[in-house]
Amino acid sequence: MDRTLLVTGGAGFIGSNFVLSWLARGNGRVVNLDKLTYAGNLQNLQSLEGNEKHVFVRGDINDRALVASLLQKYRPDAVVHFAAESHVDRSIVGPDDFIRTNVFGTFNLLEEVRTYIKSSGDSRGFRFLHISTDEVYGSLAPQAPRFCETTAYAPNSPYSASKAAADHLVRAYHETYGVPTLTTNCSNNYGPFQFPEKLIPFMLCQALAGEPMPIYGDGQNVRDWLYVEDHCEALIQVLLGGRVGATYNVGGNNEMTNVEVVEKLCRILDEVRPDRGGSSYSRLITFVKDRPGHDRRYAVDASRLKDELGWIPKESFDSGLRKTVQWYLDHPEWIAAVKSGSYREWVALNYGKREIQCEA
Repeated sequence: MDRTLLVTGGAGFIGSNFVLSWLARGNGRVVNLDKLTYAGNLQNLQSLEGNEKHVFVRGDINDRALVASLLQKYRPDAVVHFAAESHVDRSIVGPDDFIRTNVFGTFNLLEEVRTYIKSSGDSRGFRFLHISTDEVYGSLAPQAPRFCETTAYAPNSPYSASKAAADHLVRAYHETYGVPTLTTNCSNNYGPFQFPEKLIPFMLCQALAGEPMPIYGDGQNVRDWLYVEDHCEALIQVLLGGRVGATYNVGGNNEMTNVEVVEKLCRILDEVRPDRGGSSYSRLITFVKDRPGHDRRYAVDASRLKDELGWIPKESFDSGLRKTVQWYLDHPEWIAAVKSGSYREWVALNYGKREIQCEA
């Protein structure tokens, strides 16, 4: 199907993987709108250089004139909305950007889409796909059932609260104005191109540099892990076949504690990149003071996605983690390029003033 997508945040981690997946399938053209903040990286899209099916535009979703001009010029069949501030630690230190981008940005985007649909006179084939997070549901008790699409929202960080607000706006624009929306709430993603502030690439960089691998609290916080390429496949299926107005949870069926994740990472590194001194990387694991409002457990029930669209993840956590580790080991130049000043400042703010080197 030859469709044109306007993708917001398409130079970020999940967004760039989605753009690459979409274009690899030959589904049509992508107009990629990204502000290129610290986590946006055009190197993620280097393989698309010269590809006439990919149009990159640097800009802000809060720039309504720009968004309106892109909608009118390219006449997309769908908007796929990734653009967001997404790191909990950053939201605790400075929530302003999260409200500005995640709430006001989503509002401004919806307003321009509403105008665009109204001017076109026919919205039946159009879709607005909003990518959100399982963190909007809050924290689960150890034995509680997994989050489903009807779980009440209970966000506990400025980040999750901002995404919850965006989710509600998307729902409201469907119910009030008839905007043909789709929403997905995903579990923790991992894989190629993930900025090294998130758990897996951060710990990988720490280990390779021989630096402490700091884990919050007792390390028993549980997350459900989803390989990013599986997530992108789910998004494509939702975009092409999802029920208008519906929400779909996307999970990897891989619940484990943070310390288990880091220990698995260490075992893979011990095998594929042994430490020069001959000892296990696990010696670097340390425990630091827990962050405020740290949710204890997330777990996603993706039954609706399986039942309605036939999606299930292809990767186990072990296979996906091994692929991820190898990708980072094979791309030291990518890691070096993202070691910006803003990243070093974040590390200093959250883990002390000692600069963390990342050598692959």
